Amino acid sequence: MDIAKLEAKDVIKIPVISTKKRASARDSALQMVSGRFSGMPVIDEEERVIGVITEHDLLDQIREGKDLDKLIVEDVMQRNPITVNVDAPLSDVLDIMLENGILRIPVTDGLRLVGIISRSAILRIALSNP
Repeated sequence: MDIAKLEAKDVIKIPVISTKKRASARDSALQMVSGRFSGMPVIDEEERVIGVITEHDLLDQIREGKDLDKLIVEDVMQRNPITVNVDAPLSDVLDIMLENGILRIPVTDGLRLVGIISRSAILRIALSNP
C-alpha cells in the first residue's frame, strides 16, 4: 500500500484500550504492562479523548516517590493530547507523530475515540509496500 494514498481509518487499531480519569494509576500501569503497550488514551463518559497516560508519566511519579496505589489517572495524565481525525491523511499523521515524538496517537471521529495508530503500524504498512 502507498502511504500517500491512505487515511488514518485505513491503519487504526480497533478496539483501542483506554482508561477513565478516575481509574487507579496502578490499574492503568498493570494494563500497560500486561498488554505490552506504553500508553493509552484517557476518555470521558462520552468517549471523548481528554488525555493520555504513558509509562513515562507513571515512572515520573515513581521517581518522585509517589505511590501509584494512591493516585488516579487524572493526577498523572497529560491533558489536551494531540489526536487525529479518522479521515486524516496517513502522511499527515506520520508528520504529527514524528514532529511531536508521539509513539501512538488516538484517532477520533468528531470528538469520540474510535481507534489508535502506532508508529510500528505505519512502519508495517510501509514494509508491506513493494
